[in-house]
Amino acid sequence: MSSPQIYLTRTKVRERYGISNMTLWRWERDPRLNFPKAIEINGRLYQSQTALEEWERRRIPVSSNRGSQ
Repeated sequence: MSSPQIYLTRTKVRERYGISNMTLWRWERDPRLNFPKAIEINGRLYQSQTALEEWERRRIPVSSNRGSQ
């Protein structure tokens, strides 16, 4: 049995990343960031926590072994 999907309000998304409303608006419109699309539920916008976590994992840079030479 899978876990239920968790959706975050826009306020919670902004708190999660420490960003302003305008920054969130920009992230959503910047195709280079590939920020997860919000979904509308009863006229309010929400973000999937799972989609945000996947986005975060894709954004973590792959470390190089520069220090081991």
